Amino acid sequence: MIIVSNTSPINYLILIDRIELLAELFGQITIPQEVYNELSNAFAPPSVQAWIATPPDWLKIHPVNQPSDVILDQLDPGERAAIILAQELKADLLLLDEIKARRMATARGLAIAGILGILDRAATMKLIDLPAVVESLRNTLFWASDSLLQKLLDNHA
Repeated sequence: MIIVSNTSPINYLILIDRIELLAELFGQITIPQEVYNELSNAFAPPSVQAWIATPPDWLKIHPVNQPSDVILDQLDPGERAAIILAQELKADLLLLDEIKARRMATARGLAIAGILGILDRAATMKLIDLPAVVESLRNTLFWASDSLLQKLLDNHA
């Protein structure tokens, strides 16, 4: 299974101390160099910078060989590169959260999941205490409507 990730899911999983879920759920994750650059940027949270400084074996950094296009140029570099890489590798799943990027990825026929989809899968497999993890996520800058978070919790009640 080929899984490509953008910055956001990795960032928030590190911040809530659940980054290991990616390996448990998917085995290997591939990111483009641009996502690596965003995770190691001086503006990234210190815990994120520390994590990416010595990435685990299950994280692979892969170059993007295809050029961008006018539509994808509207996105930030990490989102754009993740979508292009997912297309290049014929990824089974692309992990990203931003709405505009999700719409563009879906329009290109890519299967997507975000942080909430990851948590949903992990809760289904009994890998996490979902209410505690959602509470941790609420303590970050991640934004999701209360009704969406409640729906996720209700689905696993």
